[in-house]
Amino acid sequence: YTYLIEFAAQFLGFDEFIPPFATARDQDILMGVNYGSGGAGIRDESGTELGAVISLNQQLLNHQIVVSRIGDLLGSKEEAANYLSKCIYYVGMGSNDYINNYLLPQYFNTSQLYTPEQYAVVLIQQYSQQLKTLYKDGARKVALFGLGEIGCTPAEMTNYGTNGTACVEVIDEDVQLFNEGLSSLVDELNNNLTDSEFIFVNITEISTGDASAYGITNANASCCVESSSTGKGLCAPDLAPCSNRTLYAYWDGFHPTEVANLFLATGAYNALAPLISALELDSDEGSYII
Repeated sequence: YTYLIEFAAQFLGFDEFIPPFATARDQDILMGVNYGSGGAGIRDESGTELGAVISLNQQLLNHQIVVSRIGDLLGSKEEAANYLSKCIYYVGMGSNDYINNYLLPQYFNTSQLYTPEQYAVVLIQQYSQQLKTLYKDGARKVALFGLGEIGCTPAEMTNYGTNGTACVEVIDEDVQLFNEGLSSLVDELNNNLTDSEFIFVNITEISTGDASAYGITNANASCCVESSSTGKGLCAPDLAPCSNRTLYAYWDGFHPTEVANLFLATGAYNALAPLISALELDSDEGSYII
């Protein structure tokens, strides 16, 4: 969701992208920090078939390091807590726990250990604990992005086939179990952590909007030629991509193009209205993103 978030930040009035954790230094961290890691998931092993990833658990540890630095910069833990209460946290996890875990039985055994219903429950239970850790470390305004229709990605449609349907329905049904659990978790967190606000951003619902209004005419094929070996679903090396990428929803087998991210970010921004309003009420200094 990195590019989607960058568009959302622009909508909020930010003219610079927030720095990644690896390079954020000194006053830079007061602009916000990007803790994201390609391929990472809620579960530590998700995405590791591609190489080293920084899982959500490790990202939370990195966040704790930054919180400590903010306290040093502002002079106290109390000032840091006040600062963090004015930040919007964007969290989008779970896709790789399906794409790079549950749907890869050749690498991971989760699909043998759990039914789709059980797996969604296990993921949400772990996610709940991780989000409570984020809250404990200062987060008070949190946007939680649901999962998109993974069964509609070019790679999964190629891998599984669609039997004449628009997408791989069995995958989308599995993912919907996670989204339903996440929506319920947001309600639970808001009921129990009353000084915070969690918002569920329904990416699946947003993606059913009129993408053609953004010029997208090819929603189910990738712009680049997908690799069939290493990094399956990613772009094959040394082959030219399509010449008209603005017409495509997907750059490769999994990742949306810039115009598709703009389309999704517009819908997400509208969903974030309550958090944005809260920031305008809470802070004379403006809003922050971490």
